[in-house]
Order: sequence, then structure tokens, then C-alpha cells
Amino acid sequence: MAQAQKITPRAKDFSEWYNDVVMRAELADYSPVRGCMVIRPHGYRIWELMQDALDDMFKATGHQNAYFPLFIPMSFLAKEAEHVEGFAKEVALVTHTRLKATGKVGAQAVMPDPESALEEPLVVRPTSETIIYAMFAKWIQSYRDLPLLMNQWCNIVRWEFRTRLFLRTTEFLWQEGHTAHATEAEAEAEARQMLGVYREFQEDWMAMPVITGRKTDSEKFAGALRTYALEGLMQDNKALQAGTSHNLGQNFAKAFNVQYQTAAGGLEYVWNTSWGVSTRMIGGLVMTHSDDNGLVCPPKLAPVQVVIVPIWKSEEEKSQVLGVGGKVKDELAKVGIRVELDARDSLKPGAKYFEWEAKGVPLRLEIGPREVAAGQVMTARRTGGKAPAKLDGLGGVVRKSLDEVQATLLQTAKDRREAHSIRGVTKPQFLEFMKGTGGFAYGGFCGSPACEAEIKQQTGATVRVLPDPAFRSAEAPRTCMWCGKPSVAEAVWAQAY
Repeated sequence: MAQAQKITPRAKDFSEWYNDVVMRAELADYSPVRGCMVIRPHGYRIWELMQDALDDMFKATGHQNAYFPLFIPMSFLAKEAEHVEGFAKEVALVTHTRLKATGKVGAQAVMPDPESALEEPLVVRPTSETIIYAMFAKWIQSYRDLPLLMNQWCNIVRWEFRTRLFLRTTEFLWQEGHTAHATEAEAEAEARQMLGVYREFQEDWMAMPVITGRKTDSEKFAGALRTYALEGLMQDNKALQAGTSHNLGQNFAKAFNVQYQTAAGGLEYVWNTSWGVSTRMIGGLVMTHSDDNGLVCPPKLAPVQVVIVPIWKSEEEKSQVLGVGGKVKDELAKVGIRVELDARDSLKPGAKYFEWEAKGVPLRLEIGPREVAAGQVMTARRTGGKAPAKLDGLGGVVRKSLDEVQATLLQTAKDRREAHSIRGVTKPQFLEFMKGTGGFAYGGFCGSPACEAEIKQQTGATVRVLPDPAFRSAEAPRTCMWCGKPSVAEAVWAQAY
């Protein structure tokens, strides 16, 4: 029990609880490089499973993977005015190619060699629109080259001063899709399609319900025509932006002269999109499902879906239970279940339970002498509940249990979100809501940037999205919940990460 108590309770300090869960589950650790993290094998396996699922979905929609340079000429960022303004305070620069010994000690032992200064500094990739569209300009000549649908898996550097594991780090991993189209309608359809792909993944795989919609102009991506986003509600009732999809219009095409010859023989600029999700999703998974005993991981993304814990007192019992445990492991592995047999002598069964619970394993199978004699195992779900299961046909029972856990996690998260959402909110209700428990507040919005800024300054809440039809209230609001002027759209406000 002492091990389980090392995690700070959510109700006491949510931030500390989050860090404790990440560390206890061995998902990540702090790096010697300030603001960066080390993703440990257990956390990286979750990312690999996310990659595998998303990559299949991208390829099913016609996209191909490629790779573009980490370094981007500084002048490239300056070609699109909004883009350079949006990222100017976050970029890391490479200005020299080698170091020179100084004869001093410590951090001052070396310095950049003045003779190695670059003619033009290189930006360490904060996002790849500029370098990719410079290449698109070379590759796209005719309407026959369109659409061009690409994705890359890579790392990103954005200089952050307030960092948290997975949620906001100076370096993180992500994918970024980049496409070029002949018409605005095709680009808009692409941006919306990929938003739908993300929603499908996050709900079906992560069991994390999200609302989708358009960002306001003050919240859109620097250089985009329109930005769409997915927003999840975490257990502390703060929103997490879980992904974005951008219709870039022709802004970057004009900056990098990405043109194509039309069927009629004229020249037109292409229409671009970009879209991405990152390792931030792992933080969202943690905050959506986990509890005071550690990580709760949806079965589809669990590095270990089932752990078998054998229980024995004598060498004879050990031989029996390990024999049965080995056969169970082989049977489950054959039907595609990720399973481990914990045969360590160094830990008692109770200690093993706590360790695997902290790592979020969805299902535990306990096998002791009594279970061997009865031809069964005892199943224990990470989310609660124990029941015996016969060895005969165990694979089907386990698969059904995992599917039920996956579905229950999604439904529980949906119910929690709706319990902490308020619709048709008035200004007094909104102020009380944001001072209290918080959550998603739906209300009329006049569209004024000044109104939006005033709400943020007074409450810390921002417009997360102007929701898509599937998430809008039954009755459209007529007035802005803050200033009372005519409403141009329904908005969803929340305090956010």
C-alpha cells in the first residue's frame, strides 16, 4: 500500500498528481537539457502504437510519408509575414558550425569559433511549412501533379519557458501533414477530412472524447486562412487542444511561388493545408483516464494489455503456476494480445499488482494453486472488478474484457465532460462557472476580438472552438453572453493548458 500512496491525490494537487503518474508509470523523465524530456520505453511504446494507428489512417486517405530537413534558412520564415510573427519568439537558431577551445574551465571552456559563422542563420524546425513548400515549388508543375499529399514524422523545437512533461516541452515529437490542391474547395475538404481522422483516432483509440470546430482569428495558426481544432476536457476541467488542421489558403503558395499549369494552360497558385498531432496526446490520455493509483491506459494503446501474475508458496506450486501461466501467455499472444508473464522472484504478488496498476495495464490475470486446480484464472480489471474465467476459451474472454474496458473508458469520459459543460450560459453564470469547477461553457459570441480579449483577461478562459454542428446547442444563441450584442456564432469557452 505504501507504493500506491506515493502518488499525490488528484483532489489535493492535480499538477503534482499528473507528474507523479507520468513518473510512476515510467512514461518519461526530466532531461539534463532544461525544458526537454526523455521518453522512456513504456511511454515511447504508447507513441509507437499511436503512430502505427494514425499512419495506417493517413495512408488509407492517400497520404505518403517523407522527411524534410531539421534546419530551415531563417529567410524562409520571413517570407510569410504572419508566420514569422507567430514563431519569432519561439525559434532556436544555429549560427556557427564549430567550437573553439578557450583555455578556461567549465561552461566557458569552449565558445563558437568566429571563423565558422554561417552566412545565414538556420532555424531549428518549429514547424515545416516553409521548407516543405519550397520543395513543393520544385515538384509541382501541372494540374496533373495535384493533389500532392504528404506527411512526415519528426521532432519539433519551440523554445518554451514554462514546460510540463508531454504537455509543453521545448522539443517534442509529432507528425505534420502537408498537402497542395488545385482549388480552395479541395483544400477545405482535406482540412476537414483530417480533422475527422484525428477525432476518430482520439475517440476510438484513446477513448478521449473531443469536440471539433473552428478557431477564432486570434487563436488560428500563424499564416492560416482557417484553423480547426480538437478539444478534450481533462479531469481538472481544463481544456486540452489535442490537434489542429489548417486551411492555409494560398498564403504560403504565393510566398514560395508554388504554381501549377491549369488544364486550360494558365498558371494558378496551389491551395495548401497542414495538420498535426503530437506527443501531447500522451499527456491527454493520462489526464483523461488515470486515477490516484497511477496510469489508466485504454487497451488499444496499452504497451502491455494483459499481465499474468503467478502466485506460489513452494517450489512445487511455482512450477505448476508458471507452467499454466506460460501456456496462457502463449495462447493470448497467438491471438494478438500484448501479454507479459511476471515470474520475478524478487517481488511479492501485491507489489507486482501495484507496479502494473501504476503502469496502466488494463487486465491482470492471477494464477495460484487454487486456480490451477479449478482450471481457471482470476481476472482483475484496472478500472475495477474481479471475476474468474475458465482456461478453455480464455482468449475470447480476455478480448471481450479489453473491448468492454475500452468502451467504458470512452463513455465515462463523455459523461464527465457533459457533467461539466453548461449551455446557453449567461455572463453571471459564466463568471461563477470559471471561478468554480470550470469546464466547457457554450454561449453566444459577437465575434469581437476586444470582447474575446476582455474575457480572457478577466477569467483566464479562451474560445476553444466555434463548434461544428454535431456539438452545437439545439437552439442557436441570439446574443453574446458577455456584451449582449448580436451573436454571430456559438462559442465554447474554457480555461486551457
